[in-house]
Order: sequence, then structure tokens, then C-alpha cells
Amino acid sequence: MSESAALALPNEELGPPERLHPLYLVTGLGQSVKGAWGMLAGSAYFATQGRWLLVAVMGLLFALLSVGALVLRWLKLEYRVGAHEIRIDSGFLSRTSRAIPFDRVTDVDIEQGPLQRLFGLAQVKLETGASAGSKEEEGVLHTISLKRAEALRDHIRARRSRAATADAGLAAEDGPALFAMDNRRVVTAGLFNFSLAVIAGLFGISQTMGDALGFDPFERSFWIDLLNRSEPLQNLVLTHQIVAVLGGSVLLILLGIGTGLVRTVLRDYGFRLDRTETGFRRRRGLLTLTDVTIPAKRAQAAILANGPIRQRFGWWVLKLQSLAQDGGKGDHVVAPLAREGEAAAILASLGWPLAPPSGSWLAVSRAFVTSFTGILIPAALATIIVLPFVGPVGLLWLLGGFLAIAMRWLAWRRTRYSLDASNLFVESGWWRHRRNILPVRKIQSVDLSENFWSRAFGICTLRLGVAGGSGFSDHHVPALSRAEAEALRTELLS
Repeated sequence: MSESAALALPNEELGPPERLHPLYLVTGLGQSVKGAWGMLAGSAYFATQGRWLLVAVMGLLFALLSVGALVLRWLKLEYRVGAHEIRIDSGFLSRTSRAIPFDRVTDVDIEQGPLQRLFGLAQVKLETGASAGSKEEEGVLHTISLKRAEALRDHIRARRSRAATADAGLAAEDGPALFAMDNRRVVTAGLFNFSLAVIAGLFGISQTMGDALGFDPFERSFWIDLLNRSEPLQNLVLTHQIVAVLGGSVLLILLGIGTGLVRTVLRDYGFRLDRTETGFRRRRGLLTLTDVTIPAKRAQAAILANGPIRQRFGWWVLKLQSLAQDGGKGDHVVAPLAREGEAAAILASLGWPLAPPSGSWLAVSRAFVTSFTGILIPAALATIIVLPFVGPVGLLWLLGGFLAIAMRWLAWRRTRYSLDASNLFVESGWWRHRRNILPVRKIQSVDLSENFWSRAFGICTLRLGVAGGSGFSDHHVPALSRAEAEALRTELLS
């Protein structure tokens, strides 16, 4: 079936059956590997035991099952495009026929992985209102030609909008972008995105499996082997164990920064955000290229995020919480690293302000700090009592407690809220600073939350229910007196 044939179909007619591209048998192997991590882990274990025959048998079984499953899926999956709907039939033992009317489709996204870009293929994702908040898209065509994918997207958008042209909802390719990132800014964003999780994971591996792997940067032997050609450095490591500890810490930090840099470049290379008639169009990716639409009417909240380092250099990350999906999540990054003016321009295109009127911020109660400190006091007293028995470890515990209280105090200084006629603004955090911008009309529920400890300090938390999103969608105003919380709830619900 030609790419333009679907546009000429009679109103009630479905086109002829179409299959995924035959190269799906290659591009689909990645998903098969992800689904068989247990078998791969078992093979790795048996390989360490030298049981190579069992490893070969498991590998052969994996190959046969994976290829067989892909062939069956390719043979039994068909889709038919009509004037007003697309129908996807799939399944071998249990058949499913899914009909998706075009007027119910809210997003048509195109994604290209490395192999798909090499062979001119693409994956098309369809989302409807039924998939909002779900981890799976409503309909996916995993591997079809890029030309067919673009024609299908244009066909659906043209039928949805009843427009004469198929590309009415997209910004012009050669028009100015609402926001874009050059290579220098992408690298800068990567330097900020160092992964503490990677650092912690490497530290755990070095401490639990360092001897087996030969990787423990906190031991003298690691640095002696590494610096065996530099006698002065060897002597320094042999003389001072602290040098090995400091060197190991620096090495893990560099690995964390490198991981964040690589991940950011792969994900955000060529980042471009355009304003369309119905929302935003975001394109990004080095190896995997994604082309995602974000309907403006489905945006529920905005989150500006930074930390002490980003703030020092004047950078923000701007995210939108939406009913639309982005890789199974309702969290859309529309500006990975933006100046305040750039973030304000993106929000202004939605009719949302960046900040409340000057001087309208209201601080939360000091009990935000004192209640937290009260929880740590018993642990601190217990540590002081056993200090003669635990020695330096006890001092580290006390230092950690004081550090936690200091972090809490810094967070309290940055925690505040403001309400204007249309929007609620909530700022919180120091190391992970956020400003949530919630249009009042998008707030679905308002709850007062307290427990026996918060009641003892006369405070409660106001929790705000907003549809969509995941991960960062917990909106709340902490440490309010009950009278303040009830008054704010009344204003929001009225």
C-alpha cells in the first residue's frame, strides 16, 4: 500500500492489511534481550563456573525462542488504515483486534533507534485519552518505513483537525525554534547531570566485589598497580592510606560525571522545541531520535528545577506535567538547561507566568526545621552515650546528624508559596530546588495531612492532587498552621 493511498480512502473503508517491515526481526531483538535478563544473568554465572556447555545450550535456546517469537509476532500483526480509524490485529493463540478512531488520538510520536535510522525505519506511537497515566501507549507500530510513518502521522492529524493540509499542527521546519540547545549547551547540561546513583553503585561494587573484579580504588594496592611506573606517587600512596581514599573518591566522582555527560549527549543532542498550533513539538537524540508532540491543553503543571550549582550559573530545568505520555511517563522535559528568560518564554506560550508578583511569597513555619530536629535528638543522645565504645564511627554519626539539620535549615529558607488569581506557586528544597507552577483550575483535590508528631508542633501539610505525571508529581505545601492550611484550601477550592 502506498504512503498516499490511505488519504484517498472512502469514509468508511479500511485499507488493505499491512505488516511491519521485515527488519523488525532485527530491530526487535533489543526488546527480547531486555526480557531475558534472568537467562543472561544465569549464563554469566555458569560461565564463571566454567560450565560452557550449559552456557551454549542456554544461548541456543534463547536465540531460538527470541527469533521464533519475533517471527510469529511479525506474521500475526497486521494493521489497516482507514479514513477515520486505524485497526491493529495481533496475537497468535489469543487474537486482539484494536480499533483506534483518529478523533480519539491525542499524540502521534515517531521514534528512530540507531538501526532504524540506518535503514530509514521508524516506530510510531499512538496515544489516546484511555492511555493517560498508563505506562503503555495505546497503539504502537514498532518498525515501519520512515516515509510511511510520516504519512500516517500526517493522515491522522489531517483527519483530526479536518484541515486541508496534513501538516497543519506542526511548526515550519525552517522557522525559529521556541527553544533549542547547541552542542556546547548539551555538554554543559551533561556536566550538571552527574549521577550520584552511579557513584553509589560503583562504591558498593568496589566494596563487595572489589577483590574479585580487581577494582577497589580505596585500597593502596589498586593505586600501586596503576602507578607502578611512578615511584614518587607509589611512595605517597604507601605512606598515607588517606591518599588512596581521596583518590578513590575523586575517581568515582569523575566516573559519575562522565556517565551523566554521555547519557545527556545521547538523549538531548540536537534538542529543539517548537510551538505548534496545538502545543509543542520536541525533537532530540543522537543515536535514538525522538519526535514527540505535547498538546498544550493536556499540560497540568510546570516544574522549574535547579540546585545550588545550577543556580549559581543561572540555569533552570523546565518540565511539564501532562496527561500525555513520554516513554510511558507523564513527565516532559521541555528545556533541559535554560536561562530564566527562555523558560519564561516557553511558559508564556501557555499563558502561564514564571513567578508570582514581587513580594507576594509567604514563608512556611519554622517548625519545618524544629520538628525534624526533634526526631534526631534521641538518636544524637544515644550516640553520645555509646561514643566511648564506637569511637570515630560515633563522631561520624553526629556529624551526619548536624549536616542533615543544616540541609533542612537551608531547605526551609527556600520553602515558600504564593497564590494569585489563577496560579499557585510552591518553592521548596535547597540541594534539589523546585518551583511548582499549578494553575488553580488544574487542581483536582486538596488534602490536609498531619500525624501525631506534626500536631505536637502545630503544623500540617497541604497536598494537592493534579492529574497526570509521575516521578515529580507530588505537589504539597509543608509546615503550615492548620488555620493557614484551611484558609488556603478554601481559596483553592472556591
